[in-house]
Amino acid sequence: MNDNGAIWSFTLHLALLSLVAVGGVNTIVPELHRQVVEVRGALTDQQFADLFAIGQAAPGPNVLFVTLIGWQLAGFTGALLTAAALCVPTCTITFFVTRVWDRFKDAPWRRATEAGVIPVTIGFVAASAFLIARAADQNIAAFAVTGATAAIALWGRINPLWGLGGAAVLGVAGLV
Repeated sequence: MNDNGAIWSFTLHLALLSLVAVGGVNTIVPELHRQVVEVRGALTDQQFADLFAIGQAAPGPNVLFVTLIGWQLAGFTGALLTAAALCVPTCTITFFVTRVWDRFKDAPWRRATEAGVIPVTIGFVAASAFLIARAADQNIAAFAVTGATAAIALWGRINPLWGLGGAAVLGVAGLV
């Protein structure tokens, strides 16, 4: 994606996506993947998964993931544009909505709205997790590690970081 029109087109698409990113950038990962891997062919599945992992591992907000995609697509300009596209629309709307939202804290429609957004957000995050797992798991061992870590996170009573540590050991050993 080297031409200016492509990065501007992607930036506009990202700005629109930011408006439905309730729960953070992880909720729009499937659409980001579709755009940069499937539609534009700018990244491979593995590159996308790698950028996601770097963005999640780096200190700071998970919006770094999108900035890394922008950097990969169009260098410094792409990084700035994608970060702004993700943050400016939602921050602006949030600023104005929160000024009104507290006035209606006892309104039935507010409670219904909040209750309705929760399952949608969980669904978005689950779809994102599935997509990243599918892109990152290139062999049966990696798939097993992903499944075991998900099981630990869902049903276990131990910290899921143990699964991450175990995966790191398997990666260093060359098994994953």
